[in-house]
Amino acid sequence: MPKFVIEREIPGAGDLTADQLKAISQTSCGVLNKMGSEIQWIESFVTGDKIYCVYIAPNEEMILEHAQKGGFPANKICKVVNTISPVTAE
Repeated sequence: MPKFVIEREIPGAGDLTADQLKAISQTSCGVLNKMGSEIQWIESFVTGDKIYCVYIAPNEEMILEHAQKGGFPANKICKVVNTISPVTAE
């Protein structure tokens, strides 16, 4: 199944409290549970004004549906075409 990286522009994301991040995560998980097992949230990275999320889904439309239902921005969605790591250099 394809993997996607979603860029969410959220001013002040890096200043969100643990409770705020927990609430956002709970909202996301609630939407995902209703959408079924085809879409999965892997992890997210919080930076100063953005959150980068990694999802597995059959298509970009399902990522957009999740964002709409959860009230999250999905400013940029990129399908992962390959991965590299230090192991790639070996």
